Amino acid sequence: MFELLLPFCLLVLSLLTLFIIWRINARKYISSGTVASAYDSWTQDKLLERLWGDHIHLGFYPSGKQNIDFRKAKVHFVHELVKWSGLDKLPKGSRILDVGCGIGGSSRILAKYYGFNVTGITISPAQVKRARELTPSGITCNFQVMDALDLKFEDGSFDAVWSVEAGAHMNDKTKFADEMLRTLRPGGYFAMADWNSRDLSAYPPSFFENLILQQLLEQWVHPNFISINEFGNILRTNKNSAGRVISDNWNYYTNPSWHDSIIEGIRRPFAILSLGPLAILKSIREIPTILLMNWAFRTGLMEFGVYKCRG
Repeated sequence: MFELLLPFCLLVLSLLTLFIIWRINARKYISSGTVASAYDSWTQDKLLERLWGDHIHLGFYPSGKQNIDFRKAKVHFVHELVKWSGLDKLPKGSRILDVGCGIGGSSRILAKYYGFNVTGITISPAQVKRARELTPSGITCNFQVMDALDLKFEDGSFDAVWSVEAGAHMNDKTKFADEMLRTLRPGGYFAMADWNSRDLSAYPPSFFENLILQQLLEQWVHPNFISINEFGNILRTNKNSAGRVISDNWNYYTNPSWHDSIIEGIRRPFAILSLGPLAILKSIREIPTILLMNWAFRTGLMEFGVYKCRG
């Protein structure tokens, strides 16, 4: 009996230890500085880059199933958002602002495949440094450290503004929208994708759902989530959009990313092992949050919003 009980007790103890580590090391949003610090850390340890490539965002799966390579799905997502938003109608040489550019994955695709002149901004100095290192000569991208809530560009500076999965880190969604649309020239294209909650005022969360939402906020430096409709209305009331905003929920196309983001560790074990024992612990530490994200998006508590409009 003891021989059977001991492994079970060790398993429970291990899981409890991991849970305690996960909670103690939560990344709560305090200010934009905590967002910068978190992304500096993720970039410098290179774990996400080794596992997921240079696109730190979800992928696009046309069938809604895990039927294509995770990294290819991420590239496919960029092309799908370009096509859906109309950015492919812009001529080569058009000026594009990538707000929350990460390590430059989307920026490089926009420059390489569409011939755009891309300016990528992120609040993380480590991401800017890595984006520059990953960008070969001849690719018209430049990267700058900048707060998305205080863009240092003149009104109407860009032919298109692009942002993928950055808005959830913004504590002032209205200011975020205002700054992006302010820099968009009249007639320019706006394309955005973000993590949203469902409409919590119309469909209040249960006690359990509230616990899940709290963890999703505290683990990945999110100040708050709002619904697709709420952010769409913020965009519509901006004078630069003239109310011409279209939004959609791409949960069906992006949800397989959550399973794939874990499975990548199995497909590419040496990507983790080559970074040393600490990387193994760090990768395990992210699994609970990814599983919670998967559950939240799969059940509709969270939604993947996409937005487009003309300036």
